[in-house]
Amino acid sequence: MNGYPDTSFLCALYRPQMNSAQAARHAALMLEPLHISSPLLYEFRQSTRWQAWLHMKDPTKGFDRATAQAVLAKLQANIAAGAVVVQPVDWPDVVSMAERLSAQYTWTEGYRGFDVLHVATALHLGVKEFLTFDANQKKLAKAEGLKVAL
Repeated sequence: MNGYPDTSFLCALYRPQMNSAQAARHAALMLEPLHISSPLLYEFRQSTRWQAWLHMKDPTKGFDRATAQAVLAKLQANIAAGAVVVQPVDWPDVVSMAERLSAQYTWTEGYRGFDVLHVATALHLGVKEFLTFDANQKKLAKAEGLKVAL
């Protein structure tokens, strides 16, 4: 497995935003399907639903429910077609790695739980590159020796 994304990459790939063209170019050059984990899938889906809720409360924020449903349907279709693969992982090992990363870095750098979990998953899977647009996650991934592709 060459690359593992975080939520910022998936969001750019599936929802139009400033980094979407860059995410699409990178995904098009990948020689294998995009591999994700079940927590990453959950975080992306939750974020998409939350954006729709946010938009319902304040139309200047997030995006509408129809857009959210289209985003979720597109991802599900890509999973069904094999373009995106939900990669099984050994969760006790990932959580152990995440705990080590948290203890080592969060005290001084302030990483969010899912950020640590995504980097720990990438390390567990032995990927060559970590796919993120998040500056804080780039810093953590690089600190752990991962090549950051974007």
